[in-house]
Amino acid sequence: MNIRCIKCKGRDPSICGRTYCPIIAKISAQKKVNISAKQDFFGKSPNVFVGRHGYPDVNVGILGVEEYEEHDNPLLWSKENYDIARIIDLRSSLVNSNFKAQITGFKERFLNMSQEISMAKDPVDVEVNLSKKPVFDLSFAQDTMPHGPSIRLKKARITENPKIPQKVDKVVSDIDLKAGEALKQLHKSEFDEHYLTKLLSTGNLGVKTQRKLVPTRWSIVAVDDTLAKQMISEVKDYQQHDYSVLFGGFLGNYYVAIFLPEVWSYELFESYVGKSTWHDSDELTVMTDHEGYDGRKEYAFDTAGGYYAARLGVLEYLKKHKRQATVILLRFITGEYYAPLGVWVVREAVRKTMMGKPMNFDSEELMFKYVKALVKKKFGVDAEPLLKKSVLLHRTRTQMKLTSF
Repeated sequence: MNIRCIKCKGRDPSICGRTYCPIIAKISAQKKVNISAKQDFFGKSPNVFVGRHGYPDVNVGILGVEEYEEHDNPLLWSKENYDIARIIDLRSSLVNSNFKAQITGFKERFLNMSQEISMAKDPVDVEVNLSKKPVFDLSFAQDTMPHGPSIRLKKARITENPKIPQKVDKVVSDIDLKAGEALKQLHKSEFDEHYLTKLLSTGNLGVKTQRKLVPTRWSIVAVDDTLAKQMISEVKDYQQHDYSVLFGGFLGNYYVAIFLPEVWSYELFESYVGKSTWHDSDELTVMTDHEGYDGRKEYAFDTAGGYYAARLGVLEYLKKHKRQATVILLRFITGEYYAPLGVWVVREAVRKTMMGKPMNFDSEELMFKYVKALVKKKFGVDAEPLLKKSVLLHRTRTQMKLTSF
């Protein structure tokens, strides 16, 4: 916390320029949890969280709450346009009842429970006994969704037969099926990426000798990356897109999607254009990563999980319209996004963008003239410096093509 936060104490947002105050949001959630928290409770568990610190000896948390009200449903939150305060309120009520486990320690009783919970279609009834009464400890991370207090688990048991879809039970039982193929089959059967992440992180997928726990943060990226690569192989067979631009967003994350009539390639720019919990400057901060037709050789270190989540939304759009393109995606993170909620926000913001009405153009010149005007109007930012940094735009303008001969 900086000096301005100490001076303000949430009373005068004009001091820092933020639209909302994350301190007030956190204190509000803290008060509610501290009043209602119990050391022993009966409720529902919608999900499991696998930590990454101490790997391969990690913390595994069974997330639970007494009264379940869509505490773990990002697709619904997006569809119903939940605001940040409401999502924080829901997530802060989830108690992380955790225990230690080796990534291959599948003889651990609590771990077997965790696997059942992750396979279930609906939140599972559980009885939980904690080592002590929960004390508020809402954690925020940009890659994963926030949750409430983290307390060491003493005892726990499932008090119902979890409803596990037949297709999921079949894939999990197939100990010779590779994890990538399992994800492909389940996604084809319309199991969403949030559900698939649970299955992968708890070691339910893959060849028997290779199954292990995967930290939630890593499994989110793995699912996004795996599903996207399967789509890329299809998209490469489609005709090329027109010059086109889409604009949209969600929870203060806005995207300008630029489509060029070229073979598949993808570039993401992330720009902070307002003050937020993790960006305390008036300066424009920019990060970027890209891939060509043959893909990336290493992790997207600058834009991290957002790169893969955004790419999935783009590819869903191209697959739906049976087109391929060189796509330049400009992300503008504003002060409206005052508390990080996880990389799912990126995925849903891109999907909402792709649902908009596209602006089509007869030439690249007209398209970029429109893009610059749009960015200036919406964010007061000159897009020219961003576009000059574009590796893909430079490549499309300088590389010789067969059609040139």
